Amino acid sequence: MFYNYEIHNNGKEDILYLYLTMKYEFSDDFSFEDENDLRRRTNNFIQSNNIPFRGSHIYLIVDGIIVKSIDISNAVYQSFSSSYSTDNFMVSIKMEDDSLCEISLRDYLLSILFCYFSFDIHDEVLKCICVLYSGYAYKMMEDQKYIVAEDNFIRYRPFLYYKTIFSSFDYIKKRLNTIISAVDSVFLDYENNYILPFIHYCNSGKTITNSLYPYLSSVQSLWDMASFNYVNVHDFSYHELSTIFKLSLKKKHTISIISKRNSKRIIFENKMYSLNEIKTLLHLKSDNIYFIIYKDFLRVITIGLGNSYGLSIFGANELAKDGIPYYAILNYYFPKTKLFKHVKELSS
Repeated sequence: MFYNYEIHNNGKEDILYLYLTMKYEFSDDFSFEDENDLRRRTNNFIQSNNIPFRGSHIYLIVDGIIVKSIDISNAVYQSFSSSYSTDNFMVSIKMEDDSLCEISLRDYLLSILFCYFSFDIHDEVLKCICVLYSGYAYKMMEDQKYIVAEDNFIRYRPFLYYKTIFSSFDYIKKRLNTIISAVDSVFLDYENNYILPFIHYCNSGKTITNSLYPYLSSVQSLWDMASFNYVNVHDFSYHELSTIFKLSLKKKHTISIISKRNSKRIIFENKMYSLNEIKTLLHLKSDNIYFIIYKDFLRVITIGLGNSYGLSIFGANELAKDGIPYYAILNYYFPKTKLFKHVKELSS
């Protein structure tokens, strides 16, 4: 919501100027006429950023124009610093131009859910995604005080982008808000730590582990084998591969594959590449890759869509259609974790 502030003294008292821009204003529910909402949001911003403001007048600036003044001289504020609710917890987004934009956790989760949304995805699966990204927001704000708009997990986009994608934007937003409220402040915990939101669309029939993330488990997900993304086949001529890898591949004998029990590598012209490097360079859907070397081309077969870590959207959707609730789905795909909910502490 707010991306910057300034404090100026008019000779009598400090005045706080809070800056917004319509480019980063994502909440359609925000109203300049709603004094209570403005007070709550401005107070959250002041507290979460430790702004040394003790005056009574605040001005809201949108794209260089003062659009609202707030007199807080008679206001009695309630502290939300310990609240993790979706409407009170504030998330700082580091945008592409390195500016920081602060929004509510609800607005953050709305954008995330819009990114994953499909009318084929069950509400219980969307709840799972919401829980995972709530924990991610708590973790990142605790660890580094912001979330990069385009990080390794998902690209954060403003609502205006999704309005161009979905003709029924308002209906979907209402549905997503209901989902977010249903899992308000819920997150997954592993040994008193938040976990990262590992999500993929489908796998080869089971999820996989990673030694760097001990909370990831390998569990069967046979439903995924029925997904239309289960198998993808791509053929690359040696000329195409030469251009992509900046090599001179003229025949199949310049390619060899090293396959071991727990790893696989491919060699082009004596240069070795990992499967993850192959996935990136060839823009493949998965790093579960198999190769067939032909005389004139290389056939690349991928299994699944994504990295096969954590929650399978396709598998989870099949469970949800069978009546399994979100918390049981999360317990199935993350059996080493526990589900918790932040509860606001009462003052003494």
